Amino acid sequence: MLTTTALLWALYFFSSTKENIRPIDYIRLLICSLLGVVINQLLFIKGLSLTYSIHASLLMLVTPIFITVIAAVLLKERISVNKVLGLGLGITGATVLILAKKNAGTGADIVKGDLYVILNAIAYSFYFVLVQPLMKTYNALTVMRMLFSIGAIIALPFCWSEFTVIPWSQYTAIDFATLALICVCGTFFAYLFNIYGIKHLGPSISGSYIYTQPFFAAAIAFFILGETINLYKIISAILIFTGVYLTNKTPRHD
Repeated sequence: MLTTTALLWALYFFSSTKENIRPIDYIRLLICSLLGVVINQLLFIKGLSLTYSIHASLLMLVTPIFITVIAAVLLKERISVNKVLGLGLGITGATVLILAKKNAGTGADIVKGDLYVILNAIAYSFYFVLVQPLMKTYNALTVMRMLFSIGAIIALPFCWSEFTVIPWSQYTAIDFATLALICVCGTFFAYLFNIYGIKHLGPSISGSYIYTQPFFAAAIAFFILGETINLYKIISAILIFTGVYLTNKTPRHD
């Protein structure tokens, strides 16, 4: 959170766009920051440390479903047949890929860990929907900068004790490179692109792209770790991208 906040403020100082935020919008920014940054980050990481990685991956697949339902209720977005079919294909393809992986994680408290991941998915789904009105009013960088600035301040007291015991002296160059990759790509760019997608596509369509994550993970593993491309991976990829295509396809009578 601190790394992303620093990067966003750096972009702000070099950017020509300087927007003034209306006082009433700070309430929505606070709620979105709590749901999409603080609760999302802390519950998922804590849940992942308690349960198995496969459990966490499978449970996160419900996020686009939550987003679609919440968007339908709060934003009156239509749930079309294409969208339902697309979500179903996406879930199927992603599930096949995830179940084929080797399990990992401590499994120290599976029930509590799974509960944290589910609560994280619900919080993130509400964030996806509630942040859209802000995107219609402000620049994406402005919204992101405020969300992470507020979130970092709120989360710092909860994370400080664990942060102070990190054995920095034992970290190798690969460890720091991995940490930088997570902070810059997995957090900064991921949130930035999500915000951009919500603004131009809407929350439910943007959320459906979560199903492509297992596919890209498998593709990266093929090039970096030398994993093989099997028939089930090809079938999963077809299911996932067909699902995303159907989710994005607008019926002619809409």
